[in-house]
Amino acid sequence: MAEHRRMQRDALLEAARSLLSEGGTEALTFPALAERTGLARSSVYEYFRSRAAVVEELCAVDFPVWAAEVEAAMERADTPEAKIEAYVRQQLTLVGDRRHRAVVAISAGELDAAAREKIRAAHGGLITMVVDALEALGHDEPRLAATLLQGVVDAAVRRIELGAAEDPERITRAAVSMVLHGVGG
Repeated sequence: MAEHRRMQRDALLEAARSLLSEGGTEALTFPALAERTGLARSSVYEYFRSRAAVVEELCAVDFPVWAAEVEAAMERADTPEAKIEAYVRQQLTLVGDRRHRAVVAISAGELDAAAREKIRAAHGGLITMVVDALEALGHDEPRLAATLLQGVVDAAVRRIELGAAEDPERITRAAVSMVLHGVGG
């Protein structure tokens, strides 16, 4: 019985990822979740009390996986600059991943304060990963620099998501150049 419930919950989360990556937060509705999973709408409410609860669960499940992939890419790099480049590149590589697209849709969406706070905390954990590399480069305010660096990554993510005129690899190269060399190129 518990296994069956876990499978249904996983199916609901997978359906939520699809809906978010296809149509953003507006697409994530209980009728749509019910339709995608073949469950009755009342059954969806047995698992999640609200859309925000679905979003919070997705963040709890998907953010750590995403962060672990970024961290692994950074660990393979051997210099502070290479770690920073890996931090940027890995996040932008994950843009095509449905879990990542769901997280992006969530971040852009209209959420309650608790869900937004969870997302902020998860982003904070991500930013912490790059602080050490910035300290090693001699930044006197590595936490501030890390936050600004993440802003460049977030802007590049949005640009890729929008299907901008530029090739995603070109956007990635520009983002890496911006964080490593500033506007001087």
